[in-house]
Amino acid sequence: MIAPSAISDGGAPPAGGGRAAVCVPLPLATLYDYRVPAGMDAPPGAVVRVPVGGRAVWGVVWGAAEGGLEERRVKDVLQVSARPPFPAALRRFIDWVADYTMSPKGAVLRMALSVPAALEDDAPAWGVARGAAWPQGARRTAARQKLWEALAGCPPLPQAEAARRAGVGAAVVSALLAEGGLVRVALPPRRFAEPEGTAAPPVLGPAQAVAAAALAKGIGAGFSVTLLDGVTGSGKTEVYFEAIAEALAQGRQALVLVPEIALTAQWLGRFERRFGAAPAVWHSELSPALRRDTWRAVADGRVRVLIGARSALFLPFSDLGLIVVDEEHEAAFKQEEGVIYQGRDMAVVRARIAEIPAVLASATPSLETLANVRAGRYAALALPDRHGGAVLPAVSVIDLRAAPPEKGDWGRGWLAPPLVAAIAETMEKGEQTLLFLNRRGYAPLTLCRCCGHRLQCPRCTAWLVEHRNGRGARLQCHHCGYAAPLPETCPSCGAEASFVPCGPGVERLDEEVAARFPAARRLILSSDHAAGPAAMAAALARIAAGEVDVAIGTQVVAKGHHFPGLTLVGVVDADLGLAGGDLRAAEHTYQLLHQVAGRAGRAARPGRVLLQSYDPAQPVIAALAAGDRDSFVAAEQASRRALGMPPYGRLAALIVAAPSEEMAARTAAEIGRAFPGDAGARLYGPAPAVLSRLRGWSRFRLLVAAPRGLRLQPLLRAWLAAVPIPRAVRVKVDIDPYGFM
Repeated sequence: MIAPSAISDGGAPPAGGGRAAVCVPLPLATLYDYRVPAGMDAPPGAVVRVPVGGRAVWGVVWGAAEGGLEERRVKDVLQVSARPPFPAALRRFIDWVADYTMSPKGAVLRMALSVPAALEDDAPAWGVARGAAWPQGARRTAARQKLWEALAGCPPLPQAEAARRAGVGAAVVSALLAEGGLVRVALPPRRFAEPEGTAAPPVLGPAQAVAAAALAKGIGAGFSVTLLDGVTGSGKTEVYFEAIAEALAQGRQALVLVPEIALTAQWLGRFERRFGAAPAVWHSELSPALRRDTWRAVADGRVRVLIGARSALFLPFSDLGLIVVDEEHEAAFKQEEGVIYQGRDMAVVRARIAEIPAVLASATPSLETLANVRAGRYAALALPDRHGGAVLPAVSVIDLRAAPPEKGDWGRGWLAPPLVAAIAETMEKGEQTLLFLNRRGYAPLTLCRCCGHRLQCPRCTAWLVEHRNGRGARLQCHHCGYAAPLPETCPSCGAEASFVPCGPGVERLDEEVAARFPAARRLILSSDHAAGPAAMAAALARIAAGEVDVAIGTQVVAKGHHFPGLTLVGVVDADLGLAGGDLRAAEHTYQLLHQVAGRAGRAARPGRVLLQSYDPAQPVIAALAAGDRDSFVAAEQASRRALGMPPYGRLAALIVAAPSEEMAARTAAEIGRAFPGDAGARLYGPAPAVLSRLRGWSRFRLLVAAPRGLRLQPLLRAWLAAVPIPRAVRVKVDIDPYGFM
């Protein structure tokens, strides 16, 4: 691993008439030379428009060109953006990520230049405002009067927003504007709220106060990484809020990374109460205009605090002073497409390069983070108790071999009698239940009862998941998005109406709850039923307000939510995540179930958790029941250490994909034969991937394991350079793989 301090900042700035080395946001590893016209200023970091292959693109000056290209072949820089230059620390970060992930530098830059519209010179934006008086001769209809009253005392608004505010059609706004009742006004740039660290200081418990003071002390003191290790409900968020407050007091920006932005509704409310204003938000579902304005405001320093998904790490902050990674253990921080990187680890790298602190917060820290704490590379702060006197829930296990679910009028049951009785008791008390099953849809598999034919995705080696959701049966692939209605006849044997669902998803569980508890107010929480941040926020608000008796959810309910009335959590299939032989299966299952169990009893009323399992003696289940995280972690660490697996060794995966299985297999075999096999590295494979066909591509995998002290990138570069790869074949490199599909 290259030390961040070893990366160049790009050399002296090119003078007008000189040459600049420019990185363009295309999957290209090299910089390109361009001539800087006389009178144009293009220092390192300047965002410039340059010609590439017959079109103009925005790129970034990386420094002075090294020369060597004939003068006649050098093209001119076309334009320098008015946006601030990319800071040297961000350019060094892009260099580092490209080198570590073995990705083209231009592909990494594309993540930072993700909003080209933010670099353009906009035409003035126009809005409307109410005129001084009602115009002579204008008709005063009910709709126009409503619009006139709605805009009283309002600042200028875009026409569409003015219509929405008044509850009238766009034609009403246009007509009143044409007749002089409204005036056309240039709109100012979008204003982002400015949080204030002194707005509403919290009352912290003793352990919280000690941790908060330690984090605040680190702001402005250079690079550090601190694990904030606190049980669910211990108030970790309020503690790192104090670090954010100190960053604001020092005039610095703060970035909070979260695994899923759709799950931050309660977090945003807590932030606004603490700081008097909402932070900026960054995720893929922002409107194009808001993405453009947010990108610009980050670069200009007008955004003081931003919460975002992992891609926010590549935004061009002008003066970043703190990075927080919330729920740092989450696998969702791993980017699996395009440039493959681990967001938590890259956050630490960005903090190191910028010489600022990073805070990693979790109730179930990753083994990688715990290993860094033990080695002294990271500091740690502990919050061992729940805030405000709340106690951790009691956890018990239901052995499904001894207490199997009973059938009913709805068909096979999935809830064991002790869990059914617990739900009834909880409802009688006026309290809430959460049933957790990490399976979307109605059933994970659908087959023909006559011949056993299983419905599979035509583009992937994956079974189609049946969804009902009140709209009739439909089938969907959760890997490529393929969808189709449930066939009326079996394509294998021709039998009619022969398909039966196998296994439960959350929709099938909801069906059973409805049959067992007709009076229960139910809510399904999954990405299918609450798509997007707004829908998820509305669903979570209903639970928090006590409008739901039984919530049925997937992993989206496990992370950071506070439901005062929720006292019972039932895990329907605690064994689910342990199948498949994934290196991190036990760790991830423990983390997920511990987090979902932590939703119970977070207020004054005590909580309880029931885990349904066919193997209660399994170490993960036993550790959860005993509340013994440390013993589980120690056993998992010992197992990884004995095998030389992360965090005590290094892994890199090669994924070979081709249009045909024969081509993928042949290329993977040729790569495998060329493996150098030195420096203690070991090769496993090639072998067909678990998903041997994905989105129409056949896939083979190779896995390289090496001692922790061996840097894999030079070995991989030399190895792959020795093998001719056909143009139709894609070879993807995944350093530090998290998934093995």
